[in-house]
Amino acid sequence: MKSIHAMPRAARLGALLSVLALLLTGCALNTEPDLTGAGGQDEGVVSAPSAGGPYDVSALLDPSHKYVGAALPGIPQSLDALGPYQQEIGKKPNVLEYYASFGDGFDTSGARRIFAAGAIPYMAWEPYKPSLAAIASGSSDAYITSVAKAVASVDLPVAISFGHEFNGNWYPWGRQAATPAQFVAAWRHIHDLFKAAGATNVIWVWSPNIINPARSTRLAPYYPGDAYVDWVGVIGYYALYGEHTWNTLFEPTMREVRGFTKKPFFISETASQNSKRRLADVDDLLSGIQSHPDVLGFVWFDIVKRADWRIETTPEPLADYKLRLSNPLFGFDIRNP
Repeated sequence: MKSIHAMPRAARLGALLSVLALLLTGCALNTEPDLTGAGGQDEGVVSAPSAGGPYDVSALLDPSHKYVGAALPGIPQSLDALGPYQQEIGKKPNVLEYYASFGDGFDTSGARRIFAAGAIPYMAWEPYKPSLAAIASGSSDAYITSVAKAVASVDLPVAISFGHEFNGNWYPWGRQAATPAQFVAAWRHIHDLFKAAGATNVIWVWSPNIINPARSTRLAPYYPGDAYVDWVGVIGYYALYGEHTWNTLFEPTMREVRGFTKKPFFISETASQNSKRRLADVDDLLSGIQSHPDVLGFVWFDIVKRADWRIETTPEPLADYKLRLSNPLFGFDIRNP
């Protein structure tokens, strides 16, 4: 080939312009990674966010209708339990909660499956290790950032609760293993890393267990601040013994929380253990949610774990549950809230 330096000036200019055009064409043909999410958990693979940026969750933060959520076995790897449950209760759940250990990759395929089924994926992120102090110090920054980028890449709403039931003593991140200051520092650090990674499609759910007014740990020291929280995700069960009405189960916690924030409530885990009392419990729960405008909805824990919490195992309470949920107030299209 003739050297470009041996060409006349005009010819050299034309050749250079041709090379530049080829380079630009090559850049234009460089497509983004596949976001189909086929297969199982996408660990270590991070896709780029869509050109429009992560999903705008603002309309989902305080909708006019109530969320109907569920925690079902197999979620998010499989949605096999969703169809039968939806048929039993007569309403499509629009929040599906699942549990993931800190250190696991974010299941982008599972999140897409949940959203395609009409629900917000809600990940309860459990920091069994390392310690909250270590997380706050930056020891897990690379991992947290990789999860944040994966969350941003799915371009759909994702609810995340980090270290739920932190005010209890039954988890390694609870009150006996970590101080309120360490919890707040870890929460804020994770939130800031997500923001830096562009994961603004997260609904942050701060989830205390219900308090016992007589002996419970105070909640205010654990609160990261309104800039770091979207929902207060209260966790409380109608257990076999103890409190079993809205006024004794949820109200003490809600009153205390109202002393330091006006963020809306979301009952992020609940169910009734006593099958003989379940009918009354269902009425109490749904009446309480319906009568409180600042309670956005709930998640029914429909899993056998230390007890059988499944609503479908008790025909009369199930029929009442289905009837109560037929109220148009419960449930809505998350794509058009």
